[in-house]
Amino acid sequence: MKASEPGWELYRSFLAVVRERSLSGAARSLHLTQPTIGRHIDALEAQLGVSLFTRSQAGLLASSSALELVPYADAMASAASALRRVASGAAQEERGAVRITASEMIGGEVLPLLLAEFRHQHPHIDVELLLSNRSEDLLKREADIAVRMVKPTQSALVAKKLGRVLIALHAHPRYLQAHGAPRGFAELRRHSLVGFDTGASVRRLPSPGGVPLTRELFGFRCDSDLGQYAAIRAGFGVGLCQVALARRDGLVRLLPGVLEIELGMWLVMHRDLASSRRVRLMFDHLALRLRQYIASGD
Repeated sequence: MKASEPGWELYRSFLAVVRERSLSGAARSLHLTQPTIGRHIDALEAQLGVSLFTRSQAGLLASSSALELVPYADAMASAASALRRVASGAAQEERGAVRITASEMIGGEVLPLLLAEFRHQHPHIDVELLLSNRSEDLLKREADIAVRMVKPTQSALVAKKLGRVLIALHAHPRYLQAHGAPRGFAELRRHSLVGFDTGASVRRLPSPGGVPLTRELFGFRCDSDLGQYAAIRAGFGVGLCQVALARRDGLVRLLPGVLEIELGMWLVMHRDLASSRRVRLMFDHLALRLRQYIASGD
């Protein structure tokens, strides 16, 4: 490695090129010019003494050396984001930014109303929401607060169990009016089913009565929970969704006790953030309102 230490701006451009596979795409994502991105990549390669990208028909491909750098550059990006949030407001002020991560369904269908309520009560606190079904690492400060469906085990985290979310079979009344309701699990095969696309996702589902579920059973296949819920709500067919959401949107619950899943819900933050007023306000607000949401599905 050269004597000079590459600055964060070079690694930021590097990550953008890895994700976008082109200088122009990276430039658009960072609101910079393409020549600037090119200079950053050239400078980073010169200072590290390695080749980072090769050209192909698919665009710029990261070299093996570049791929080894990605997790460390991602950690730098998380740290930079955390620094901006911390600097956005003093610890005891009701201003600044709070970053929340949640699954697609909770983040896309449940949290927006709750966050709108919070913003109305605290107009100087900005909200950042990351929709992801992977567990964001709060220890690395990728987010301030997480809504998780798996209990965290790290001692540095504060976790509050909010309850259990029930997922069951539902359909839109319009679909049932046209096709009738299944009277048992065996009749489901004669209906238009909404489910997963890839085999790995299908294997997440329980197998009632030992009957294996395969992707071929589904007339609508999508590995996005939001995509599946949109199909159910549009009247495509029968599928699994959260009971509380289904009640909110007027869907009909089918075959109680058949193909049902219960998931715990935890609200999590890093212990070091307990002294931040804006984070604590958000944590307490979400804890109260998410518990009310869970209760609406009982």
